[in-house]
Amino acid sequence: MAELIAQTAKLAHSTAVSLLAHSQIKEGAKIPEILLKDNPETATVKVHDTPGKILIVGVPGAFTPPCSSQVPGYIENYQKFVDKGFGGIYIVSVNDAFVMNAWKEKLAPQGTPVHFVADDTAHFVSALGLVMDATGLLGGPRSKRFVIIAQDGKVVRVKVEDEAPNVTVTKADAILAESEI
Repeated sequence: MAELIAQTAKLAHSTAVSLLAHSQIKEGAKIPEILLKDNPETATVKVHDTPGKILIVGVPGAFTPPCSSQVPGYIENYQKFVDKGFGGIYIVSVNDAFVMNAWKEKLAPQGTPVHFVADDTAHFVSALGLVMDATGLLGGPRSKRFVIIAQDGKVVRVKVEDEAPNVTVTKADAILAESEI
């Protein structure tokens, strides 16, 4: 009986992820108007409404080894991104704001201008078409590993890793090396 319940729960989770997922966002599309959280009480972060050029870095899970090795590159190279005209970097994960704030404190104990924001319901990454079923490892739907370069609320470029543990096309150095950014 327990096995049947577990199989049913897994199927329900996979079905939920499939229903939540849209097709992947394309260059030229508008960033979805979904608020993200940088504090536990309310969703107030409007990446869709941020003027200028920004980076949105989607990661599967705070405190996971690949994510915790990827994000410091954005913290360390923040000024290089500013020098290339970026007005902000937003690290997005399907975690709650408490977890995102604790992760930021762990990765940048002296502080950082890089924004760590929670997509606690996975609505944002789902609307981007960048949600994946991570039930087996992380317990439910999570963000694919991606980087979006946006200008005035529109997608300029999208980079998505083929597999969630990989950090190649979404490394800070790889994004900085692109001549078009």
